Amino acid sequence: MHRSWWMENGPGCTVTSVTPAPDWAPEDHRYITVSGCFLEYQYIEVAHSSLQIVLALAGFIYACYVVKCITEEEDSFDFIGGFDSYGYQGPQKTSHLQLQPMYMQIPLDNN
Repeated sequence: MHRSWWMENGPGCTVTSVTPAPDWAPEDHRYITVSGCFLEYQYIEVAHSSLQIVLALAGFIYACYVVKCITEEEDSFDFIGGFDSYGYQGPQKTSHLQLQPMYMQIPLDNN
């Protein structure tokens, strides 16, 4: 009672309806014979399933690669600049003057 879409619609298959249907066949099913197929439907189903597995595996690997690229990009992103050791460093001013603290004495007014 197994019904496969590939059994009736495979490459080169010719479907012939058998009438009258046997007594044991359910009323809501057609009773057919299939002949002239280039490949048996089991082989087509296996190839179809294998292709789906290969595509799913390739999609999973590509998704992992995209996630890896996105997370690496986020780690190296620096909005302000200067935090990355390999990032852009602007020109630094060179000064020959050395800054020193300056002490001032504030006069006290005794009025």
